[in-house]
Formats: sequence, structure tokens, C-alpha cells
Amino acid sequence: MRVRTRVAAAGLLLAALVARESAAAAPRAVVAEYDGIIHPIAAEFLDETITRADTTGAAVTVLVLRTPGGLLDSTRTMVSRMIAARVPVVVFVAPPGARAASAGFIIALAADVAAMAPGTHIGAAHPVSGSGPVDETTSKKAAEDAAAYARTLAEARGRNVQLAAEAVTASRAFTDREAMTASPPLIDLVARDVPDLLRQLDGRSIARFDGRRTTLETTGIVIEPVEMTRRQQFLSAIAHPQIAYLLLTLGMLGLTVELWTPGAVLPGVAGGLCLLLAFFAFQVLPVNTIGLLLIVFGIGLLVLELKVPSFGVLGVGGTASLLIGSIMITGDVPGVGVGLNVIVPVVLALAGIVLVLGRLGLAAQRAPAVTGVQSLVGARGQALTALDAGTAGQVRVHGEIWRAVSQAPVPPGRTVRVTAVSGLTVFVEPAESSEGSVP
Repeated sequence: MRVRTRVAAAGLLLAALVARESAAAAPRAVVAEYDGIIHPIAAEFLDETITRADTTGAAVTVLVLRTPGGLLDSTRTMVSRMIAARVPVVVFVAPPGARAASAGFIIALAADVAAMAPGTHIGAAHPVSGSGPVDETTSKKAAEDAAAYARTLAEARGRNVQLAAEAVTASRAFTDREAMTASPPLIDLVARDVPDLLRQLDGRSIARFDGRRTTLETTGIVIEPVEMTRRQQFLSAIAHPQIAYLLLTLGMLGLTVELWTPGAVLPGVAGGLCLLLAFFAFQVLPVNTIGLLLIVFGIGLLVLELKVPSFGVLGVGGTASLLIGSIMITGDVPGVGVGLNVIVPVVLALAGIVLVLGRLGLAAQRAPAVTGVQSLVGARGQALTALDAGTAGQVRVHGEIWRAVSQAPVPPGRTVRVTAVSGLTVFVEPAESSEGSVP
């Protein structure tokens, strides 16, 4: 009986070891998904994904991409990392309805295998300036440079060079069917999802960028998903243009409230934190300096409206400056912009809050003090003892007995008015009887 038990246990152990070795021997696909603007955080995420695939012996790296575009410098960084990868890189534009526009088109063009899901599109890769309008010559140079880059990648990957150039120079976009049926095609495969993509890749021979050929084996492949770290997710969220813009406006609003109500602390701390986060985002995103200056100028005009009688001219000018600066601040890079549906409500709310809170703050500063020693100035009281010129006596003010000095004689019981306070002594003068009774 014991022998049978030992044999059974050994059999189970052997089966477990075989299963483990089989799982370890099965090919793996490192699959990463990115949905957002192409910026340095995206480049960092792709670099970590490819490094993981290269160092763990994966069979293929798959990047499921959805993007409206982004920064050309980050795009070049991602393309360079894909070209240098030891493991073949597949860029898959998915799911249906997604797009890889502008910078995303260049990334798909550079992949060892470019694939699209039905109902997706790519293209529209004409470069634009993130720092504002440029002259025609500079714009043409940028377009030609990007077109040459696209032609280089398409030629190295055996894809349609002419259509790749037209996507840059003429901003052409292509559906999955148009990209697949072109001669030669712009992409390699049309797949429903990642498992369908991996099935179609099995046994496919691909040419690497350096000319080497490799055959993909994806039978029984194990999918290993890769996600952004919490740090990358946080930084990527901050680097979104709308989030960065809201952080900027909230930061300026918080500091403005702190200036009108010194000592509130919370608005100043929150405003400073929001501004620092916004400045980080603007280091990642292309920022139009003129747009930023217009926003600051608009805030300044709104503040001046509170102190200078301009009959609303400064307020209107400040609001207009805020609106124009907000539209200009993120430039014209595809996908890196803030929509009017966000800008208009934020500008109107910011202008209204600054004007309303500012007027309330000024009214509070101009109002007489109601607490402390300064609240005694102008208050009325009653003489408890006779007050002769230069001789101190006692008066009752606000229910308290004070040492009082008067330059004019004041009989006991007479109503007096406080003119000044020095330490524990109040200076008073006789009050007119018409001013009312003593509180």
C-alpha cells in the first residue's frame, strides 16, 4: 500500500515538473496596451516593455495602440527602440473604431509587423508646430523632413512608400481595408483581436530592419500582459492637455484667493501644488509661450479691474486674454490640445470667481475692524469719573472699564467717543448727544 502511495506521489510530482517545463518552454508574447498621446511617458513605457521581452526570451512583443498623435521627438525615440529590439515588435491598432493618427502612423510604419483591427484607421501625419504659427518655409522643411522619415521606414519594411509620404505631405488617412489592399500594402495583417493576430502570425517570416529574417512561432503561445506602473499612470494622466490646463487655472485661482485672504493657507498650498504639477506637464507637452503669457496677463487685468475704475473694460479685456491664451497654450500638435468645450466654461468660471472673490476681499479689507483693540476706535462709551484736561479717569466701552484721557472736560455719566488707543489707555472726546445711546 505504501509502495503504491509513493509511486502515485512520484507520478504527480513528475507530472507537475513536466507541466512546469512545458509552460516554461511555451513561447510567450509580451502584450502592452497604450491609449493616449505620444509623449516621453509613452516612450518610457514602450522601452520597458521591449526590454522585458528582450531579457525574458519572449517570442514577440505586441503593442496595442490607440493614439491621436503626439510629439515627434518621443515618436523618434520609440521608433529607435523598436528598431533596436532583439524580439520582433508588432504594432496592432485596435479595437475596432480605434485610430493611430499622426505620430501613431509613424510608429505603426516602423513596426516589424503592422496590423489593424476592422473599422480602424491610420494616417494624417502632417507635422505642425507646438509653439505657434510658423512661416511657410519652416513648415515646408518640417513636412519634408517628416516625409523623408516616413519613406525611410516604409522602404525598410517593404511597405508602400508613396502612400507613407502622402500621409505626411497631404495628411491622407487610410482605413484598414485601404491600407491592406494598397499595392504594396501599408500594413501586414487585419485581425479581430490579439489572439486572432497571434494565430495569423504563426509561421510568418518577417524581415528585421537590419535585413535579417526570422520566422515567428506562435502555436500555443502564452500571452503575458504588461501594464504601466502607478507612477507612469499618474504622470501620463497629468500630462494630458486638459488635466494640465485645469491644473494651471486652479493653481492661479488658488494663489489669487490666497492673496485676497492672507492666512487662509489652504488656497495657497493647493494653488502652489497645482501650479507645480502643471509646470511638470508643460515640460512634457509642447507649450506656446505667448499663450501662457496671455493667460497671466488676463489674470492681471482681472485683478486690476477690482482696483481701477475702468467701467468693465479691464474685466472684458482680461477675460478675452484668458480665452485667447487658453486656445493657444498647447499649440497645434495633433491630439495635444484643449477643446473649447473645456476652455470656455473654465475661463468664464475663473473670471467670475476672481471678480466676485476679489470684490468680497476688498470689501472685507475696507470694512472697519469688529474685533481686537482697533475695533474700539470710533466706539462710544460712558464716563465713569470726571475727566479733566490732562487728568486720567475711567470710562466704560463695550462693557469694559478702561483708563481714559480727554483733552476736554467730561463730567461723569457723559457719553464719549474713542479716538485712539495706546496700550491700556483710550483717548476720548465728548460725543454729541444726537449720535445715539451708548451700546
